[in-house]
Amino acid sequence: MNSRKILFWSVTVAMGGFLFGFDTAVISGAEQSIQAVWQLDVFQHGLTVSIALIGTVLGALFGGFPSDRIGRKSTLFWIGVLYLVSAAGSALAPDWYSFLFFRFIGGLGVGASSVAAPMYISEIAPAKDRGKMVAMFQFNVVFGILVAFLSNYLLQDIGGNAWRWMLGVESFPAIIFVGLVLLVPESPRWLIVKRGAVEAARAVLHQIDPSTADAELSAILASRDKDERRSIKDSLFSRQHSFPVMLAVVFAVFNQVSGINAIIYYAPRIFEMTGLGKDASLLSSAGIGLINLIFTLIGLNLIDRVGRRVLMLIGSIGLIVTLGMVSWAFYTESFNGILVPLCLFGYIAFFAFSQGAVIWVFISEIFPNSVRASGQALGSFTHWFMAAVIAFAFPYIATTLGGGNTFLIFAGMMVLQLLFVWKIMPETKGISLEDIGEKVESLDAIEKVTLTKTH
Repeated sequence: MNSRKILFWSVTVAMGGFLFGFDTAVISGAEQSIQAVWQLDVFQHGLTVSIALIGTVLGALFGGFPSDRIGRKSTLFWIGVLYLVSAAGSALAPDWYSFLFFRFIGGLGVGASSVAAPMYISEIAPAKDRGKMVAMFQFNVVFGILVAFLSNYLLQDIGGNAWRWMLGVESFPAIIFVGLVLLVPESPRWLIVKRGAVEAARAVLHQIDPSTADAELSAILASRDKDERRSIKDSLFSRQHSFPVMLAVVFAVFNQVSGINAIIYYAPRIFEMTGLGKDASLLSSAGIGLINLIFTLIGLNLIDRVGRRVLMLIGSIGLIVTLGMVSWAFYTESFNGILVPLCLFGYIAFFAFSQGAVIWVFISEIFPNSVRASGQALGSFTHWFMAAVIAFAFPYIATTLGGGNTFLIFAGMMVLQLLFVWKIMPETKGISLEDIGEKVESLDAIEKVTLTKTH
């Protein structure tokens, strides 16, 4: 197996995750300055923060179409272009309306990236390392979040236009990504299933691992032929795909009703609600980014060893406890300067090595080749739709219901997630994509919970 090539391709594509994370989190350091510059009311402020998420929802919803039509590689290239245009345009925006437009463009890139990048990596990675390789996308997401928080902290005192620099520095990694993505090959599964380019796919598979290339090619062809016999026009919403569709939608919803993006987007504001000063709030936000990075790395190294379900079970319990403690702190006003930050650091740790590490891996695995792009798009759309709703509503909910009730709601959602993982979520570690696509749709998948390898 040519591990160095696979690693280079995966790291390159995962850079889309770095831009994803940076673009998502950078607004947290700029949102209050932007509100003051253009004198935005509560509605306009909520729209300013969530406009990128609205673009993300649409990018995720339609990201499967270019991935199927023009290929994973070309789609990733144009995603990089969107990031570049958004970063430069947002930094130079002369008015609020143009700012909204450029942030929306960046959101399109984030949404499409969450479809194309994990899917590409899952389709070129060997089964035994697939979880770790796809999780590199999420690692880069949280690395981007950390860099955004640190960048915001370092740039906050450079003057009245600090917020423009915060947003504009994303242009540099975007240029690097656009250049490097040209060096990766097309997905062999896309070449076979969508273009019938068997020899081109064989060449890519030989680059990955000459010893298994022919066997892998035969398995992909057999899976394609079976899908073609089963349905001339294989629709994502046909009955045979109902179980993976349910898994993707429910998993994505739980990812967001944990409150993760509300905490990332509004971290400085949440810390200020507990009595911390502005400088301490921004520094605490950078601490969240660091914890996120460390525990995502832990999850990345465990996901192919202990499996997806074990990480999710441990993480769900941890999220319930930490969110419950934050809620209690707000109810009792136990703000001694350290309790809420410590609880939120714990929350981020449990989220990072469970939901954070697992979501893009799991959704990229559970659909058969014929509908993987549309299935990934559905999961990403659901994820980002819920993120947009929560980011838009969080300031109103937190003000109206108070911090205690808000975090208690998030904790209650994680109780439901724990039941879902325990009773329904199947294990997918170490199984080929073709075998998962077959087994996850079987009628007894819910009963078995753990999928088994076929020999």
